[in-house]
Amino acid sequence: MNEAESSQGVNHYPPERLVGGLRKLLRTERLDTDLYRGLNREDDRGRVFGGQVIAQALDAASQSVEEDRIVHSLHAYFLRAGEEGVPIIYRVERDFDGRSISNRRVIAIQHGRPIFNFSASFQRPAEGLTHQLPMPDVPGPEDLPGEIERLENQEGVPADYLERLRARPRPIEFRTVETRFVGGGNKQPPFQHAWMRAVAPVDGPAAEHRTLFAFASDMLLLGTCTLPHGVHWATEKLMMTSIDHALWYHEDFRMDEWLLFALDSPWSGHARGFNRGSLYTRDGRLVASATQEGMMRLRG
Repeated sequence: MNEAESSQGVNHYPPERLVGGLRKLLRTERLDTDLYRGLNREDDRGRVFGGQVIAQALDAASQSVEEDRIVHSLHAYFLRAGEEGVPIIYRVERDFDGRSISNRRVIAIQHGRPIFNFSASFQRPAEGLTHQLPMPDVPGPEDLPGEIERLENQEGVPADYLERLRARPRPIEFRTVETRFVGGGNKQPPFQHAWMRAVAPVDGPAAEHRTLFAFASDMLLLGTCTLPHGVHWATEKLMMTSIDHALWYHEDFRMDEWLLFALDSPWSGHARGFNRGSLYTRDGRLVASATQEGMMRLRG
């Protein structure tokens, strides 16, 4: 059994098929000038995964700018839950094209109603002053168990979630440093660290690696703000949903190599939780940053 299989569990899905399917899902089809269609699939979530919509909107916006302009930031708001199995239409507005910066606005539509809006800024590469914060000192991915192995040996993990992981492994694998799914009043500091990578090689351009991270960035952020409260997304009566999401891309990176996602939640209140993430390469380069705010409400 190879490393990717051991981290995902025994399954009948070759890693290349998993990653290839994700890459196909995130590519949008051009229907007309500045009008694109994104594939959608039944995934038994009850709603479309937010990272998919972010990544498809980024792909659509990227098709409308000159090739030498690279996305450096994006901001998104989730308006309505997307319906599984129904294609999503992306309408791109070309708000600005300057000498070095282009700005695009995207609206995602299902059944004639906006479900998501998005803006992104693209820049022609330029030289400038450089600094960054150092990478956290944490164990490397080789010293950590795979996601399924860790969860199988941990109490409090929802059985249905673990069963879904075994049955349908993900194209992006994670190895977390800290324990996830803390509940039952067991409170932890509001930070976590996770190594991530695609389970098979990605031979596409740098832009595709940025799109893949846009997808993966929505997987861990929101759970960080639950840690100091002793709850998690499967806690009875806890309602959680993303409100907005933002990414900043600093340097090129590869999603098929190990990347450290360092997350913290500096604040929660008023039924909202705020989360931040920094993405580092193995050699310590800070290559992307993320923020997300979500609703976090205990019903009753």
